[in-house]
Amino acid sequence: MNLAENFREGIRSVGANLLRSILTALIVAIGIMSLVGILTAIDGIQSSVKDNLSDLGVNTFNIYNKRNDQGKSGGVATKTYPPLKYKEVQEFIDKYNYPASVSLSSTITSVAEVKHLSEKTNPNIWVMGANDEYVALKGLNIEKGRNFSSLDVRYGTNVAIIGHGIATDLYKENQNPLGSELALMGSKVRVIGVMEKKGQMGGGRSYDNMVVLPLQYGKRLAGNRVLGYDLNVGIDSGHNMDKAMGEATGLMRLIRHDRIGEENSFEVEQSVSLSERMAEVTGVLRIGGFVVGFVSLLGASIALMNIMMVSVTERTREVGIRKALGATPLRIRQQFIIEAIVVCLIGGAFGIICGIGIGNLVSGLLGIEGMVIPWLWMLFGVALCVVVGLLSGYYPAYKASLLDPIDSLRFE
Repeated sequence: MNLAENFREGIRSVGANLLRSILTALIVAIGIMSLVGILTAIDGIQSSVKDNLSDLGVNTFNIYNKRNDQGKSGGVATKTYPPLKYKEVQEFIDKYNYPASVSLSSTITSVAEVKHLSEKTNPNIWVMGANDEYVALKGLNIEKGRNFSSLDVRYGTNVAIIGHGIATDLYKENQNPLGSELALMGSKVRVIGVMEKKGQMGGGRSYDNMVVLPLQYGKRLAGNRVLGYDLNVGIDSGHNMDKAMGEATGLMRLIRHDRIGEENSFEVEQSVSLSERMAEVTGVLRIGGFVVGFVSLLGASIALMNIMMVSVTERTREVGIRKALGATPLRIRQQFIIEAIVVCLIGGAFGIICGIGIGNLVSGLLGIEGMVIPWLWMLFGVALCVVVGLLSGYYPAYKASLLDPIDSLRFE
């Protein structure tokens, strides 16, 4: 009996004991499905996060107010830092000579109510004042209309770009928001643009419930309130990030009159750190997926080993006949190991298909669009099935190869 014949015999044995083979394959399928399903869902989440970060622009960095920790540290009062002033951030934009786009923005309010004719929103609208670079650097694509012009930003005209959710709430399907007037914070603004649907941005805020105004006009609506300002700087290549951040830090220290040897009176943060944090989170989730899959496959391998032991006992006479006809212990071991691997591959194929479906279903329930085909995990699952079949089938196969042919022929 050669190796090819052993393969054919293994497949015939699976067909001859169909119910037992199906139940065994299902046990393996559950383990592979758990592993592939979890890892597919994680890949879908990670792919979505990468797309969102690419929209935001990982080649960007932010300059914003330094957090002031109130109280004392070691009996010494902690130093407080004044917030960035409009004059300072505007001077930064005028003097920053590195090839880059610079967005300036400020939150006017997060509890505004917007009205159009008889329709109005809930008082949870986020109103942002910004320049003409804000929309592009934040990846907020405009679905209808246009972005701010340089004249809108310079003179602070009463125009607005609204989020997709606000347009849906205030306008019917056949109504065009462009050119219409909205009542906002006791003033009238004209809609010049509607943003594409974006969703949550973190902290409970949503770009879909946001109104963007020219910063000068937003300052007028804020009245005497002190506003905080954020600078977002985008460059073409991430390879030059350190140089761009270094020049920005030096210029802002000069504008803020930070003394040599003292720490910065402002914060500078690279946006790519967000992707690094997400990579850490998905890494932990992936380890969890491996643990769940390993436990499931451990149970499957034990069950498979027990079933193969029963199979060896049931086929003792068959083993005796094969040995009497000249089959070597190596061929006997091969026969049972191949049978275990075939069962595992059948279960693994079913588990991979179900795992991909479940993983994409979970991603869809989380609002992630597109289908993920995890080729790496599919190949890993197939390899894992072979390993499980080999480990689970070896001991029963070894036991079968040691059977005495005369005693085996007498077995009832």
